Amino acid sequence: MGHVLVIARTVTRTSLLSTPCLGKLLFPALSCTVLQTLTRPHSSLRSWKQKPADTGCQLFAKMAGKAGAWRTAGEGAVPSPPPGVQRDGRAAPSPLPGAISSQRRCPPIAPRAAPPATLASAADVIADEKAFILQTYARPDVVFARGEGTRLYDTEGREYLDFAAGIAVNALGHSHPGWVEAVERQAATLGHVSNLYHTKPQVELARGLVSASFADKVFFCNSGTEANEAAIKFARKWARVAAGVDPQDPEANAPNEIVSFSNSFHGRTMGALAITAKEVYQNPFLPMMPGQKFAKYLDLDSATAAIQQGKTCAVFVEPVQGEGGVNPSTAAFLSGLRDICNRAGALLVFDEIQCGLGRTGKLWSYQNFDVEPDIMTLAKPLAGGLPIGAVLMRQQVADVMKPGDHGSTFAGNPLVCSAANVVFNTISDPSFLSDVQAKGAHLKQGLISALNENPHVREVRGIGLMLGVELDCPAGPVVAKALQMGLLVITAGGGNVVRLVPPLVVTFEEIDRCCDILVDAFKALD
Repeated sequence: MGHVLVIARTVTRTSLLSTPCLGKLLFPALSCTVLQTLTRPHSSLRSWKQKPADTGCQLFAKMAGKAGAWRTAGEGAVPSPPPGVQRDGRAAPSPLPGAISSQRRCPPIAPRAAPPATLASAADVIADEKAFILQTYARPDVVFARGEGTRLYDTEGREYLDFAAGIAVNALGHSHPGWVEAVERQAATLGHVSNLYHTKPQVELARGLVSASFADKVFFCNSGTEANEAAIKFARKWARVAAGVDPQDPEANAPNEIVSFSNSFHGRTMGALAITAKEVYQNPFLPMMPGQKFAKYLDLDSATAAIQQGKTCAVFVEPVQGEGGVNPSTAAFLSGLRDICNRAGALLVFDEIQCGLGRTGKLWSYQNFDVEPDIMTLAKPLAGGLPIGAVLMRQQVADVMKPGDHGSTFAGNPLVCSAANVVFNTISDPSFLSDVQAKGAHLKQGLISALNENPHVREVRGIGLMLGVELDCPAGPVVAKALQMGLLVITAGGGNVVRLVPPLVVTFEEIDRCCDILVDAFKALD
């Protein structure tokens, strides 16, 4: 029978032996000299390890083993023997040279001084960012220092109302007390052991996701693009197995094409980028992954032409497009895709990386349309700001995947999953979701009322707290002016959509304040 190892927590040399008295309590056989050596800086340990055998770690291991044996014998602790006598009654050996008697109190060890704090102005931080960080983002000249709820504060002390939420990530806002407590507790217990071992927080999260969705199994990763990369791999292997070919035969043919849609965004790594309908993202990195087709979003005739039996293995679609311009799907379109995929023998994959987990007022966005997928990808809000991704799938997909087919070193570690459990358990509460629906309706009506006379506004659209204001011109000036006025919003689509994705804990009063600010921010278009 194999061994099942569940890692619960770690204890480090520093935590056990940070003080001599704690070390003496746990390892009574250790001399104070050994304890002090173990608590010295690592430079001392390096020279210590170079000494002959039976010093350092070997001596520690021997003595710690004896201490553990003494502690576990019988019911409770065994009384200390008289001086000069061992616990087995034999005479104690002569002390090691330089050792201090275990009967004497160890002298205190002075704590090391903390390094001085480095204070930097916003200008210094911005200059260093340009000097040391790859310039793939066009950041505004603001440096955020802390957050609380739906509010952010920069290094100058200015307050901002956050309706970007880290691109729909901070669903519970900033520094949510339950989230902070879970992260602090887990960080002090066990942060990471890799996916070679079992850990409880990961299993708890998987159970919750499966129980509340269409899925039978979950695979964890670290981001949205990783989730879609995994889904591509799962779909292609599923198609090979379904076609009856040997998955290891490089000459065997099976359906392998992926169909996605106009205005879609599925990620920036090479597989996910290939199924993203944005040439400006693709062109610098051509050629793209082969075996990809695009159809027109919300057009079933276009989808029917692209999805072909014997060629298509999967269809990727966002129930509500985020980066593409906040474009909701329809029940008729998603239901039609479900039928087309069934006839073609292809998997239907819903990308809910941005629109899932309560963002639309339902736990899952697909629940707004009463259509279920075969695979669903998640990420952004799941761990409330810590990196996580997930692929939920039906059993037929899970059955084709074997150990070694896919993996991730960091994915689903105890720290991230503990945070995700707080987020998931909070958002999945029906009363919480009802509040999101009410707040979303309030925000949408507020935007319509506030902006209905602005000649540049074409449409206010979206579901729940995922809304977009489409303009007849670039939205950048509105976003910049709103930032100056203390409101964070972002763009979407072709840069002509103002996107609002606030924390799901936003209040009605904060929604009203957002709408008031936008009235003035839109004057930047005049």
